Amino acid sequence: MTTMDIFHILQEDIHSTVFATLDENGLPQTCVIDLMLADENGLYFLTAKGKSFYERLTTRPFVALSGMKGSDTLSTVAVSVRGAVQNIGQERLAEIFEKNPYMAKIYPTEKSREALAVFQLYKGEGEYFDLSQLPPYRQSFSFGGETVHKTGYRINAEKCIGCQGCHSVCPQGCISNTIPRVIDASHCIHCGNCFRICPVKAVEKLS
Repeated sequence: MTTMDIFHILQEDIHSTVFATLDENGLPQTCVIDLMLADENGLYFLTAKGKSFYERLTTRPFVALSGMKGSDTLSTVAVSVRGAVQNIGQERLAEIFEKNPYMAKIYPTEKSREALAVFQLYKGEGEYFDLSQLPPYRQSFSFGGETVHKTGYRINAEKCIGCQGCHSVCPQGCISNTIPRVIDASHCIHCGNCFRICPVKAVEKLS
């Protein structure tokens, strides 16, 4: 999937997400925020200028967010994103109200909407995780010029002795039968079994 495909799932199908920001003491705070728009330049949301959330965004303009959909664990699709935000004022506010008509019930008049500020999550990286298929599917992505920082595990081909240990403990069968072994990162659930069992430390953890 492209980043835009994932953005559309996040904004249209999931819509309400949990945002994490840091307060004045450097402690994490969370709140539920709707994603109003998505395009090739990022994700857009809004808040009122009188809210603590606005102050946290202004003081420390970075966020992490997660959203999910599904009726139970094994039907869940989850998306997480982290990155930098910027206040774009009331730019695109009219478009947001047109696309999200329920907002007019919360802020019914033009005067009441003066309290609102639109924020753009303009660069960052994230992960799409689909548990509705087995083995689960994982995809990392980035936008706004950021690069993807790989996570999970890899097998150092020069150290691998082909002992079958990692293959035997992988719960999703995403380690190859070939020698040297190879981990299929798109189905790895990052459990760490392979890392713990390898007798020659050929399995390396990615930061």
